[in-house]
Amino acid sequence: MSKLLWQPSEERIKQTNMYRFMNTVNDKFDKDLKDYNQLWEWSVDNLEDFWSTTWDFIDIKASKPYEKAIDDPNKMPGAKFFVNCKLNFAENLLKFRNDELAIIFRGEDSVRRTLTYNQLYDEVAKTAASLKKLGVKKGDRVVGFVPNMPESIIAMLATTSMGAIWSSCSPDFGIKGILDRFGQTRPKVLFTADGYFFKGKPLDSLERIAGIVKEIPSIEKIVVVPYTSEESDISILPNAVSFKDFKDPDATEIEFEQMDFDDPLYIMYSSGTTGLPKCMVQSVGGVLLHQKKELVLHTDLTEEDTIFYFTTCGWMMWNWLTSSLSVGATLVLYDGNPFHPGPEALWKMAQDEKITVFGTSAGYIEALKNAGVKPKEQFDLTSLKSVLSTGSPLSDENFEFIYNEIKGDIQLASISGGSDLNGCFALGNPMGPVYIGELQCRGLGMKVYAYDETGTPVVGQQAELVCAAPFPSMPIYFWGDEDGSKYHSAYFDEYPGIWTHGDFIMVTEHGGVIMFGRSDTTLNPGGVRIGTAEIYRRLDAMEELEDSVVIGQSWNNDVRVILFVKMAAGFELTDELQNKIRGDIRANASPRHVPAKIIECPDVPYTLNMKKVELAVKKMVEGKEVKNKDALKNPESLDFFGSIEELKS
Repeated sequence: MSKLLWQPSEERIKQTNMYRFMNTVNDKFDKDLKDYNQLWEWSVDNLEDFWSTTWDFIDIKASKPYEKAIDDPNKMPGAKFFVNCKLNFAENLLKFRNDELAIIFRGEDSVRRTLTYNQLYDEVAKTAASLKKLGVKKGDRVVGFVPNMPESIIAMLATTSMGAIWSSCSPDFGIKGILDRFGQTRPKVLFTADGYFFKGKPLDSLERIAGIVKEIPSIEKIVVVPYTSEESDISILPNAVSFKDFKDPDATEIEFEQMDFDDPLYIMYSSGTTGLPKCMVQSVGGVLLHQKKELVLHTDLTEEDTIFYFTTCGWMMWNWLTSSLSVGATLVLYDGNPFHPGPEALWKMAQDEKITVFGTSAGYIEALKNAGVKPKEQFDLTSLKSVLSTGSPLSDENFEFIYNEIKGDIQLASISGGSDLNGCFALGNPMGPVYIGELQCRGLGMKVYAYDETGTPVVGQQAELVCAAPFPSMPIYFWGDEDGSKYHSAYFDEYPGIWTHGDFIMVTEHGGVIMFGRSDTTLNPGGVRIGTAEIYRRLDAMEELEDSVVIGQSWNNDVRVILFVKMAAGFELTDELQNKIRGDIRANASPRHVPAKIIECPDVPYTLNMKKVELAVKKMVEGKEVKNKDALKNPESLDFFGSIEELKS
């Protein structure tokens, strides 16, 4: 049994949305469900009842009621949800018309801006009216090359209010990375800012935009938000207009285009490190229902909450955060380096804005710990009720760091899913305990199992994450995948009719989930599959190491584990340290995890969304081509891994 870190009080449990929902199910279906595991079992065994009850409980606004919540719960892919209903995504996010704060924006430039729900509605109305005058209509693509600022949300809501499709990337993408994404989907309008801030410096975006639009002739209008300068010269861009001049000053109301549940809403992108990014098209109703379920039930979000997630507009957590508007909560947007002007920056903001839900990545938590920041000693975090972490597995040491150095009485929800579903498979449970190293639960309505190599669900063993029943936020198709073959091969080749996600997990005896990394990068020494996360959990606790990346290399008809380490300042990779690393991994993971080689590297490659790219390192070591290096934050770091003579056979 894992170490128990936190248990909600009975009083706190009974105040949660999840507890109210469980009682709603009990009353409606004459059940006697008493805990989350019983509720989860009911939800996956009764999909139609679960999703219809969720629809009512979280208050989805629709102009035409649905005829059936799901037409065939055993069909995947191809099941239809909420058949023949009509709704609009933006209308659901803008249903609160009041003077409560909708958005607080904080950027590196220290400027603080706010928008009430009334002001947000007005800004969207003016932007949507102008898009309509341009001829934007249902099904057209509108894109954003944008910082995480209010105008990004305004542009997205204006786009989706009229039935057009939104897609966005953050401004730290290079020209090729943008062309690989927007170039596939041929957008009609591009929203951008003149630049962005990072580590206190303004960085220009207009030159890259000029290069991008030369290659994407479908773009008819460029709308530029002044951010780094009030007087940026946009004349270098064809058909460009400032955001202020673009908006229709006379528009006051929004005509919400009523859409089918499975009409397209977003185009999301895979990381693109092994070829052109997949363009995953997601539906109006699927994203709305799925994300609002996660926010209301699993995050326990209410109108009284102030929610923050450290993200960019190129990561699905931006889309997820934005759906908090449908609950009436206040969103805090931050753009820039989370360690500027110092490593405590976001926690001062959490104190000042009275943030109740603080979301970030496992990488940020690790960096915070390494920087010696102790937020609970420096700031008043009385308002904080939960911390969310995603992006990669959170180490045991960082679970304890959060409770020891941030706040002892909070729900720590380590969550995991992906851009593919714009949501999560494993989430927080505000009614349940937090055990070290574990995600609290599998999501309601998500029939998630760990399948062994025979396709059998297993508990207490590492195995493949699958979802054995359809869920509403599955992509409706991939852009440009005319016969559906790419879609099918992405998820359904391994187990027909079963979604295989590509993660290696363990479902625990008490219903939690432990993540072990991507299954396409799991190690296989001696024919036994093991996850890389177990090694990282040991390395993250070592002060001598700043970072690391581990791969399996084919060697003498077997697989050997190769560990690359980036040393922390003031430390060297001595024989003594190598012995310490091997001994710790052997004792706390297993002998099979012990690396055959430990090699110092100058840097570890990451995607722009700060995920380690083990597969790219493996390809470089094996002398294979790594495509789309533009998808990486630090592509130059890969060169080292292709030049190591001692790893060449």
